[in-house]
Amino acid sequence: MSALTLSSSSAATLRADAVVVGIAKSGSSGKGRAAKAAVALAPGAEAVDKAYGGKLAATLETLGASGGEGEVTKLPAPANGLKAPLVVAVGLGDAAGGQEPYDTEVLRRAAGAAARALAGNKKAAFALPVADAEAVAAVAEGALLGAYSFTAYRGKENEKDSKAKDASAPLAEIALVGAKPRDKAHKAAVERALVVAEEVHRARDLINTPANGLDPKTFAAEARAAAKAFGLTFEVLDEKALAKGGYGGILGVGNGSAQPPRLVRIGWSHPKAKKSLALVGKGITYDSGGISLKPAGHNETMKCDMSGAAAVLSAVVATARLGLRAKVTGWLALAENMPSGSATRPGDVLTMYSGKTVEVLNTDAEGRLVLADALTRAIEEEPDAIVDVATLTGAMVLALGNRTFGIMANDDAFRDALHEAADEAGEAAWPMPLPDHLRKGLESPVADLANVGERMGSGLLAGLFLKEFVPEGTPWAHLDIAGPAFNESGPFGYTPKGGTGSAVRTLVRLAERTAEGDVPLD
Repeated sequence: MSALTLSSSSAATLRADAVVVGIAKSGSSGKGRAAKAAVALAPGAEAVDKAYGGKLAATLETLGASGGEGEVTKLPAPANGLKAPLVVAVGLGDAAGGQEPYDTEVLRRAAGAAARALAGNKKAAFALPVADAEAVAAVAEGALLGAYSFTAYRGKENEKDSKAKDASAPLAEIALVGAKPRDKAHKAAVERALVVAEEVHRARDLINTPANGLDPKTFAAEARAAAKAFGLTFEVLDEKALAKGGYGGILGVGNGSAQPPRLVRIGWSHPKAKKSLALVGKGITYDSGGISLKPAGHNETMKCDMSGAAAVLSAVVATARLGLRAKVTGWLALAENMPSGSATRPGDVLTMYSGKTVEVLNTDAEGRLVLADALTRAIEEEPDAIVDVATLTGAMVLALGNRTFGIMANDDAFRDALHEAADEAGEAAWPMPLPDHLRKGLESPVADLANVGERMGSGLLAGLFLKEFVPEGTPWAHLDIAGPAFNESGPFGYTPKGGTGSAVRTLVRLAERTAEGDVPLD
């Protein structure tokens, strides 16, 4: 994790490997074919501009910089006037036309893009617009999230060339120029950013770990270690306890694997908490599809099918570390979905922990089975609201793309509160309906429910299935993070390739709003 400091020094005098400034679009200069994009320097760049004799914007335009959001332009520092040898200009788009205030998510992404571009460096001074504590938080969080790499499985032979190793290492130290080291709001913003970023990194590390390094047992051990480190309560049900308790959904999914399933409970409760949240995460540490085997080309990244459980674990730990005045309990439904002689077959009927029976028509629709058991168990503790998080359906990716998760709920006000929390956290989300007419597709001739129905609207149908396990009167929401949980394309903003930690920040913001009494739970 990168170190982060607030600096009262000038960007020109701070010793660092690079100084980061912001630029925005400002129309165009010249005419006809000679016209080129014009840029405006964002607040914070004044000292750097002075070192260039007031010609930094013109120099960047000559180099082809446009100020487009996320664009990164590097140029050598002038011979005199700057301690840092490198200047990095990061685009802020049309944001405010070079004037404050800037949208916090724009700042977050810009800081992340700059941090990624500075991998391999020891220290960078970020002279981006930080007009208030919200801007300080955004720049700090973006830079910390952008300074990430997963190296746990890099072989030692690849480390012989130390220069090559350093080139991929995250930026080691981030100095925020213009922030106020003695300002309580600025300090609090940075402290929160450090906690949130560390927990997003925890989720990313878990998601990026291959299935032969993270099975249900080892995932539970990771959760136990986190609980011990930060003073959370911890319980785990192994396969024997699950069988004794009648958790037919979790066991039915895990039966085909040599690695038995687990159900983990991890909790934080502030002594002055007035409201309680239960968070339930799908934790399929590898999803082959089971007997309904996934085809080649669809199973290579299925180590990420535990992203929901990773998000829940990280969010609960962050809640504890931030000392939020709420009771937040996380439930991790952990299993590996594999084909074998003992695996659940299409057509089998499972008796769930709730007592309901489910005909399994497709063993690759397994996430809803483990979630249903965990939801039922979580609701026994009578939380004021419950949220499940899962990489549940490809249909949601088709509907919303790779960067937006869907929100379904049995309560419109609670769904809206979650959507607002996601927006405040900077995570793209969209409310989705739960149409009653689709419920008929879950009917089974032999059981209470089927685990799949008609193909059209299947992402919504999965939500309707989960709704069957939530009693009336309990606010519940379902986050389908199948799109943004694992980035298979190139990195962008503060988002790396691979595991992203999707939904962690939304859940933390929801917990904060719950502690503040700003979530409709009555």
